[in-house]
Amino acid sequence: MLGHFGYDTMNEEQAILEFFARTENLTLGLSVAEQMDKLREEMNNRLWLELLSRLEVLIKEHRLAWRLEPTEDRNAPDCLVGLYCNTSTEQPLYLRPMMEQQYLGGEWRIYFGLMWSAAPSPEQLGIAAVNSLKASLQNAGFKNNTSFLAWRWTAFHPRRKDFLLRYAQQPEKLLDDAEIIFRTLLIDHREAIEHANTALKSAPRSLLAASLDRLRDELLD
Repeated sequence: MLGHFGYDTMNEEQAILEFFARTENLTLGLSVAEQMDKLREEMNNRLWLELLSRLEVLIKEHRLAWRLEPTEDRNAPDCLVGLYCNTSTEQPLYLRPMMEQQYLGGEWRIYFGLMWSAAPSPEQLGIAAVNSLKASLQNAGFKNNTSFLAWRWTAFHPRRKDFLLRYAQQPEKLLDDAEIIFRTLLIDHREAIEHANTALKSAPRSLLAASLDRLRDELLD
C-alpha cells in the first residue's frame, strides 16, 4: 500500500524496518522474522524435492544408470541443500553429477558439476577418458579443483527474495530452468561421463588402492 503514496521499493522497505524497530513492535518483528526463516527453509526443501522428482523422470526416460539422492545439511538434517547421483553398480571411484547450494559471501548460491566419489590418484587423473571429459567441460565454461572434475555456478540464489518470489509465482518455469541446467551433465555429456567412469572402473587395482589409501590419509589428518 505504501507504493500508492509515492514510495519506491527502497523507501517502503525502510518504512517497514523502522516500524518493527520501534520498541513496542520489536517482539512482533522478531516473531515475523523467525516465521519467515522457517518459510524460506520450507520453500528451499520443496525446491530440491520437486527438482529431484523431475530428474528421476528424466533418468527413467533416458534409461540412465543413476540413482538420485537428496543432500542434507550436515548441521541441520531436516534442511536439504542439494542432490547427487549414485552409480547403480559397485564402484569405489567414479564421477557423479550433482547440484548443491553453498553459503558464500553472506548468501546461498547454487552450483553444479561432476564430483569425485573418492580422492583420485595422479594416475587416475591421467586416464585418457577422464582428461578428455575434463577438457570438454572446461571448454564449456566449467572450473575444476581437487574434489570436482568440473563445476560452475548457476544464477540461482535460493534464499534471496527475488528467487523465492519467482519460485512462488512461476514454479514450473523455475524448475524447468533448473532441470535444463542439470540435463547438461546427464544428457549432453552422458557418453563422455560413461566412458570416463568405465575407464575408472577398469583401472588397475593398484590405482584404486592408492586412491583409497590417499582418501583415508586425508580423513585422518
